[in-house]
Amino acid sequence: MSHAKNGSLPVCSTYDALCEQFSWSIPDMFNIADAICDRWAADEQRVAITFEDADRQVRQVTYRSLQQHANRLANLFASLGIVRGDRITVCLPQRPECAIAHIACFKSGIVSCLASVLFGEEALKHRINGSRSRLCIVDADNYAKIEAIFDDCPTLEHILVVGEVDAAAPLEFYAATRDLSDQWVNVATRAEEPAWINYTSGTTGLPKGVVMPHRAVLGNVSIFEYLFDYYPQPGDVLWSQADWAWVAGFADIFLVGTFHGCRIVSTSMKGFDPVEAFRILSEHKVTVSLLTPTMLKLMREASARVETDQVQLRVVLSGGEAVGAELAHWADEHFNLTINEGFGQSECNGMIGSNPKLMPVRHGSLGKPTPGAVCAIVDEQGNEVPDGERGEIAIQRPHPAMFLHYLDDPAATANKFRGDWMVTGDIGSRDADGYFWFHGRSDDVITSSGYRIGPTEIEDVLLSSPAVKIVAVVGVPDARRTELIKAVVVLAEGVQPSEELTAALQDLVRKKLAKHEVPHIIEYADSLPMTPTGKILRRELRGS
Repeated sequence: MSHAKNGSLPVCSTYDALCEQFSWSIPDMFNIADAICDRWAADEQRVAITFEDADRQVRQVTYRSLQQHANRLANLFASLGIVRGDRITVCLPQRPECAIAHIACFKSGIVSCLASVLFGEEALKHRINGSRSRLCIVDADNYAKIEAIFDDCPTLEHILVVGEVDAAAPLEFYAATRDLSDQWVNVATRAEEPAWINYTSGTTGLPKGVVMPHRAVLGNVSIFEYLFDYYPQPGDVLWSQADWAWVAGFADIFLVGTFHGCRIVSTSMKGFDPVEAFRILSEHKVTVSLLTPTMLKLMREASARVETDQVQLRVVLSGGEAVGAELAHWADEHFNLTINEGFGQSECNGMIGSNPKLMPVRHGSLGKPTPGAVCAIVDEQGNEVPDGERGEIAIQRPHPAMFLHYLDDPAATANKFRGDWMVTGDIGSRDADGYFWFHGRSDDVITSSGYRIGPTEIEDVLLSSPAVKIVAVVGVPDARRTELIKAVVVLAEGVQPSEELTAALQDLVRKKLAKHEVPHIIEYADSLPMTPTGKILRRELRGS
């Protein structure tokens, strides 16, 4: 088996050989903008971003153009007195100006703070005030939210708007930079210096600011060269609907894509549309895509209604939640590949995953630690547990993709570690062959009649029914059993809820798993509450 040597990974034919040969090389000084933009800008024709707007009009943006606009924006920051170490909130959708804004921050040594356009006023205020941002960059569609909270954000001095708004005060992105120099000397940043702040997804509480250093890009690139099967390959084009305000879209697609000078597709899709996803993959000749389990479930249902023969994917990576064997097998067959699974967190991306070219894939498992990562299953004291036993999935520090600390929260930072193990809050196990298996969040584990039950395997079995489109399983309080198992089911198109269907679904779990894992309650819903990254908000289901 041969692989092209285009990235930093040693060329190997097995996982064990790769891990043996791999080592990190992290310099003391490193600036992300040098790596993802400036080194490609000499080629005036090299396309960085193919942007498709809401009217399906396509604009090609070169690396040279990104550099010139980012340099002008960096000069604007300097003219406003915003300097190295200051913070700027970027609240933009997946579009070229979002890339320009982050690159300009990196060039200036300014810390960019990620904020989704899906957020309401309170969520934006939490991020702007928490980061003490001095400027917010926002698009015209979302300007009113920032304007409404401006007086409640003491450190916020300026708003920079992409597009026109019916207001005289804010600066307009291009008008404010048009006459500024397109020359700029990047700040010489340390690899350990803060580069951006992303936030936890908020599935279990108020989102925490996660401070990431410049070297995190180097950690992520090697991880995704592995997870994307020796990426980059000639002609690779990347796309995911995942918002660039979240780690999945920002690091896995934007930063990893531009680091190797590849073309990234960005679109104006608002919410995930599976029919549109198939069209984008086909029309833009996407070869590498990140598709969360929720996206894959929706695409599975839509696949019978759309033309999919022109899809040219060579890699599909999924993660964020457990993919499950049933869904993974569908994706394998439909895309004519073996789906890669990845597991990570906002605090340390891509720590575990699979690569079917280097190891036998066991669908339903998370895979094995990515090259350079040391992972284990640990108990509440931070001791490794034997293979086959359940505990908390953990990764050992140091790791170049790992966060520096939580923003202004040393106690939470300390609680994230047990010795040198960064614990994830995810319950898992490792088998005798070194594969890791996910059993649910530590706070998602259901305690019922003395059993500790993970929701993932129940969801996987229910999803095997053609009547089920999406499902989430949670525990709800019960005086006698401690908790009852509740499944909230979104049915496939044309299927109606009934007592007979409920009994059939319960019987399916009883036959495939065990009597004590059968849901006591099955509720039917039109949709499930989710974060903008597609993770199910289980806490809302527990209270419903």
